[in-house]
Amino acid sequence: MTDEEVIAALGPRLRGIRLQRRLTLAEVSESTGISISTLSRLESGERRATVELLLPLARVYRATLDDLVGAPPTGDPRVHLRPMRARNQDATVIPLTQRPGGLQAFKHIVPNRGEDPAPIQQSHEGYEWLYVLNGSLKLLLGDDALVLEAGEVVEFDTRTPHWFGPAGTGPVEFLSLFGAQGERAHVRVRRPRR
Repeated sequence: MTDEEVIAALGPRLRGIRLQRRLTLAEVSESTGISISTLSRLESGERRATVELLLPLARVYRATLDDLVGAPPTGDPRVHLRPMRARNQDATVIPLTQRPGGLQAFKHIVPNRGEDPAPIQQSHEGYEWLYVLNGSLKLLLGDDALVLEAGEVVEFDTRTPHWFGPAGTGPVEFLSLFGAQGERAHVRVRRPRR
């Protein structure tokens, strides 16, 4: 697409984004300070967009400038997280770190599918730290059974047989830090002032 084609498509694109967000010209005008007539002329292609006009529109539409103008994809330096399914659970696992080795961070979202008749504990090399974000997490750790609520943390050597899943009636979301070689999270505590 040539630059002229991108510019020609900008007006209808802006109108489409506004309608998709279910906003009226008056609402956008009030939020951006751009007059209704200017917004209308931008959307009809009678007025060329400037950065001064696009920046407040991007803020109101919660979009990037590239999204507003329909810029072609480029080498994006941001990390795009790709969720995956856990093998033995109906869980979504989102890797939060992209580097190989060392401590790895994940977000887990585990729906509640009813009672698991016989949770199978597994053990492997490593060390794990879990932090519950929402819901209740049941952790079987050897012969112990723990229920962790939002805001609670547990850490354990993964050579101890373990299993985790939702404890309540709803899903559970939690963060995990896992060190395959036994790496551990280092917690620093600020010393009290005297």
